[in-house]
Amino acid sequence: MNQNKFLAMLSCAALLTVVTAGCSQGQTQTTGGTTPATTDTKPAQTTDSKPADSKPAEMKTLTLLTGTTGTAYPALQAVAADAEKKLNIKIKFDIKPDGTEGDNLVKTRLATGEMSDILFYNSGSLFQALNPEENFVELTKEAYMDKLLDSFKQTVSSNGKVYGVPAGSSNVGGIMYNKRVYSELGLSVPKTWAEFIANSDKIKASGKTAVIGSYKTTWTSQLYVLGNEFNVQAQDASFVQNYTGNKAKFATTPAALRGFEMTAETFAKGYMNKDFLATTYDNALKMLAEGTGVQYPMLTSAVDALAANYPDKIKDIGVFPIPSDNASINGFTVWMPNALYINKKSKNVDAAKKFLDYLISPDGMKAYMSKSKANGPYVIKGINVPDDAYDAIKDMQTYFDAGKTAPALEFVSPVKGPNLESILIEVGTGQKSAADGAADYDKDVKKQAQQLNLTGW
Repeated sequence: MNQNKFLAMLSCAALLTVVTAGCSQGQTQTTGGTTPATTDTKPAQTTDSKPADSKPAEMKTLTLLTGTTGTAYPALQAVAADAEKKLNIKIKFDIKPDGTEGDNLVKTRLATGEMSDILFYNSGSLFQALNPEENFVELTKEAYMDKLLDSFKQTVSSNGKVYGVPAGSSNVGGIMYNKRVYSELGLSVPKTWAEFIANSDKIKASGKTAVIGSYKTTWTSQLYVLGNEFNVQAQDASFVQNYTGNKAKFATTPAALRGFEMTAETFAKGYMNKDFLATTYDNALKMLAEGTGVQYPMLTSAVDALAANYPDKIKDIGVFPIPSDNASINGFTVWMPNALYINKKSKNVDAAKKFLDYLISPDGMKAYMSKSKANGPYVIKGINVPDDAYDAIKDMQTYFDAGKTAPALEFVSPVKGPNLESILIEVGTGQKSAADGAADYDKDVKKQAQQLNLTGW
């Protein structure tokens, strides 16, 4: 999956913002030159209770490189304002463009030794491309590492060493659905693919669109394959390692092939809207909100857009995992949030560690959540989605609490091909079989894997 595209909506992200995938936490393109602007947080108003002849402790100033798209920036500003009051640490924000221009700026700053004290950046494969062991401070032995879910830590680790803490909520890939229509038709959340098919048959018979297709927005064709990753890892724990090492393929791994088969079956059974090739992502969300379309394979970053555009319908929206063929295998594929990393060349490492610790504390997360609504559960132990979270987000929390989650493939493997979405459109329109589509994608990833000099390719 094209991670930048996913992050462009998330972003939606998510691993994740968002993740993330794939099928990486969140983001649309912003404009900006090669020299980033700098914005300071306003000094907090404090009352000095010390004697007049004593000097206040010197305030530490840290620089933090980040983009401004989405809610992460105002949320980090809120945490920074708190940290200034409580830690005597001031955060000076360096603003970078998002997308490719921002990525190039990050790599240039690292190469020239001009990186800020702290970097806000993707987790997963894009983080791995930054040579973490050379550029970032290892955090493995910090006491606050115990607060983080293992599924997140693996997306900010290199050779078993952890380098980042999460900034924001996760984002999952699943089936978003209209709960009102489900209730009207007497349907229950499916635990297996067979139950999903049975529900879809009933929805189709009612005259509504059973599964919304939005292939005009091409990246949306990928959700069955990308969201199926939990099921793959649950059935084949070695898949990620073997796939990365060119020892496992989508076409020859039954659990992985299922995502392609789901895409093909949805088309073959006529579940999608007749104009699915001309339907955009925005059109699809309108169908879901209004209930003319009932199920939509999608990332939960879509909740933000649904809430903004259809606030009176948001309570009708829920989400469930991409079903496997076994009811006991039922969980979410997660796009992990972006993370904060400490520059190894920083002269303020201790202060930066304190700021990261505060960010993931209950007080820090309270400040963060005051400016950023969750797109999924948090990956910090003891930090649950708030009571005012959208119902679709609350639907996910029990899966996280039970450990029924796995990171999207793009967060744990650098092997990705650029043409997955076009291949799946061919599968999803009957032009190509699921088996042929999977085999074509296995060929598609080879060039990138070789460019990365991965072992086994």
